[in-house]
Amino acid sequence: MTNKQHIIDRFLSYVRIDTQSDPESTSTPSTMKQWDLANKLVDELKVIGMQDVTIDEHAYVMASLPANVPHEVPVIGFVSHFDTTPDFSGTNVNPQIVENYDGKDIVLNKEKNIILSPEYFDDLLQYKGKTIITTDGTTLLGADDKAGITEIMTAMEYLVNNPDILHGKIRVCFTPDEEIGRGAHKFDVEKFGAEWAYTMDGSQIGELEYENFNAARAVVKVEGKSVHPGYAKDKMVNSMYIAQDFINSLPRMETPEHTEDRQGFFHLSSINGDVEETILEYIIRDHDLGHFQARKEMMQDLASEICSQYDRDLITIEITDQYRNMREKVEPVMHIVDLARDAMEAVDIEPIIKPIRGGTDGAQLSFMGLPCPNIFAGGHNFHGKYEYVPVESMQKAAEVIVKLAELTAKKYE
Repeated sequence: MTNKQHIIDRFLSYVRIDTQSDPESTSTPSTMKQWDLANKLVDELKVIGMQDVTIDEHAYVMASLPANVPHEVPVIGFVSHFDTTPDFSGTNVNPQIVENYDGKDIVLNKEKNIILSPEYFDDLLQYKGKTIITTDGTTLLGADDKAGITEIMTAMEYLVNNPDILHGKIRVCFTPDEEIGRGAHKFDVEKFGAEWAYTMDGSQIGELEYENFNAARAVVKVEGKSVHPGYAKDKMVNSMYIAQDFINSLPRMETPEHTEDRQGFFHLSSINGDVEETILEYIIRDHDLGHFQARKEMMQDLASEICSQYDRDLITIEITDQYRNMREKVEPVMHIVDLARDAMEAVDIEPIIKPIRGGTDGAQLSFMGLPCPNIFAGGHNFHGKYEYVPVESMQKAAEVIVKLAELTAKKYE
């Protein structure tokens, strides 16, 4: 469907623009540099022939492809985010292209001895003979989610240039700040005007997801009392020891490194402390809403139990819900998942339907009235120097978008 070099050139033009978001910022977008890609996408959408191209004051980019059928078809949408994670540098991305991958180690950076090896990342072996785009070992790549943008843009361009492919009205949106959990916060669902949508933000080819974690953030503050250590008996209260008791009292095997599939976890993401005060930052995750609530209650109960041992309120916990499992919003309209599965099978892709061990804009959008399953974008090893994406996976994702548009129009004939 798509010229391979064309999709490579488009993808490279996006990843070379630094769009890292910033969780400490209160603006939207959280960094000014996200505007660089947002404005480029506006210009490109106009060039390929999209209509109703807009960008708002928060850098949300929207556009339309009008229907070319006489009958009524629900408006569908496709969404991807253009920011990259603050977890790893996205500055001066220098992609490397590996043609006809031979299944062996890929040297990302000879000087620093950084190697992308199938012995550790065995998913690589799925792509023998394919063209793989990697990092140079010093930055992330940005396939999360500039691969998704590449695929949406490529599919829309193909539909514009091939009007014989029948489809209803299609809306696209490119968003800022997804990586810091705010990608949907300023999303104007009413303006978007779609009945349902798909985020192109999954990983390996074939992934189709409509379940994600219920998510919360917990900040645990432990208060101590600092006294000269030479005269501290029965007076000093060391907050770090109390914090250690708290950490060790949570289920040790219910952490990210020991869980998979639908298993939830407590993740201690940072510790900052001294004798007077220690602050623990956790994220809480579970697919099951009941288990999710129980995890939050467990943390509160544990804090109360430790405080009772000291007969004073030494621990306070602030828990903030972040997003919910979209499953409860998608299951009543499962035909939108069925259409995506049928589109994959129609272009010879075996669907891999599984829960997301994370979240997407689609989770929040689903609760805002826009049911939004997640489709693969093709990348692997997101948020770090070992990130890569096979070009053929991006090509296939673009084909899925085109076929989805076609099948939706046919379903409502």
